[in-house]
Amino acid sequence: MIKIAILGYGIVGSGVAEVIRMNQDALKKQTKTGIDIKKILDLREFPEDPFADRLTKNADEIMDDPEISVVVETIGGAKIAFDLTKRALAAGKHVVTSNKELVATHGPELMDLAVSNQVSYLFEASVGGGIPIIRPLHKCLAANVILEISGILNGTTNYILTRMEHAGIDFETALKEAQAHGYAEQNPTADVAGIDACRKIAILGSIATGEYIDSRQIHTEGITDVTTADMAYARALHAKVKLLGSFKRQDGKQYNLIVAPMLVPSNQPLTAADDVFNAIQVTGNALGTAMFYGRGAGKLPTASAVVADVIECAMHLGKQPHMALWEDHGNQNILAHDEAAVSALIRLSPAIDQNSVEKLFSNVGIEWLEPVMPEEIACIVGQNSDQALTEGQLSQRLAQLGESVISRMRIYTKS
Repeated sequence: MIKIAILGYGIVGSGVAEVIRMNQDALKKQTKTGIDIKKILDLREFPEDPFADRLTKNADEIMDDPEISVVVETIGGAKIAFDLTKRALAAGKHVVTSNKELVATHGPELMDLAVSNQVSYLFEASVGGGIPIIRPLHKCLAANVILEISGILNGTTNYILTRMEHAGIDFETALKEAQAHGYAEQNPTADVAGIDACRKIAILGSIATGEYIDSRQIHTEGITDVTTADMAYARALHAKVKLLGSFKRQDGKQYNLIVAPMLVPSNQPLTAADDVFNAIQVTGNALGTAMFYGRGAGKLPTASAVVADVIECAMHLGKQPHMALWEDHGNQNILAHDEAAVSALIRLSPAIDQNSVEKLFSNVGIEWLEPVMPEEIACIVGQNSDQALTEGQLSQRLAQLGESVISRMRIYTKS
């Protein structure tokens, strides 16, 4: 029987215990011996829980126990979880995590520590919840050069945008609904500001390239400024507003990454993901394009991905693990945001001189739209195939238009 410990007994940690309990027979077939939860670390009491007798408040009981070969970290955050993960790896224990903040911040160091101690550090559940995406990128698509990864990576924001689209409600109302249903935290900043999606696209980009991509260097925008007017324009343009995390390989060895709300044309498969669902589109030079779709969060979907990693560790006990480490080039691999190509919908005050707008954007393409909202005009810029509009140029030209600019929203274009 393979003995494991769980660090943190919140939603995901308790879900891991539940999956192991309800699927014990199937897990025994997979591992040949079965999985036994020996210890659970948490400062809280759970007297009615079926695993109450395994609870401890002392991490030493886990780190110093030679019988425990796999540690599941579901604490969250990048401080206590970091310290405990390092201790477990240094003690020669495999570590499995769902902690995207920890992987995005300290991934290279923790993977190096794992290899030096001949154990594994696995994190399938850190992106996409129960959707298998990390192992397919790492193994199944290893023969490809990954050209693009774009996805709806956060279920909370996707739910909010879906409600704004379908019910015609504003952001604040949709957020309160999400909180009432338990889809959004009382402090939803990490979700609605795009931070969560940013960490996830950084992890996927790092796997795709084998180079560490620091999420803190990715241009990130959230959905707090999205309005019902943006939804009206999306409908008129046969598109949907989605918060996308995007990785695109550029010429040479640079990568263009961004997290932002974008207008996604309805003929793109990504728009099939509404409500709390995630969708991740991967394009490889040999594969073409594939899409991974499913629930990106939730107790049991996320726990299923964690337990799958536990099984992977169990099948490699006593063996040198196969891990693709991330080289750290000091973020020289990330294309400067101002240099990235962009096309966008611009909404303007009708008092502006349209000729002056056309002069600013004529070289990169400008298309005026039929009015959608009263007392404003709108155009699409940056779709000239001969000369690209860059993010830096767009910002400079919008600054010249001053207070006449109501808003701008990027348009997603597939590589």
